Amino acid sequence: MTIDTHLDGNALGGLFHEIFGRDMTGQHGCCDGCGTVSAIGSVLVYRGAGDVVRCPKCGIELLVIVSSPTGIRISFGSIRWLSIDHSEVSDVPTGDDD
Repeated sequence: MTIDTHLDGNALGGLFHEIFGRDMTGQHGCCDGCGTVSAIGSVLVYRGAGDVVRCPKCGIELLVIVSSPTGIRISFGSIRWLSIDHSEVSDVPTGDDD
């Protein structure tokens, strides 16, 4: 008997901040399996030896993230794209600093 327990993508907020240097839970990605576009905070996260990130609609594996003492390894499974909206960050250079 298996128990299907998962967290939402907000559980990876700290890890994504470490990787990308910003909050990523409001950013969006597209599932290559079903085409669903969803916020990172709404994906399904299954924890074990690593974090398996799945599409909230079809359940396909989007990412696998493994942390070790020497670093972080990310396997990009079926994530078609990941959007990072710079307009949501106040410290991104705009090029208007004359």
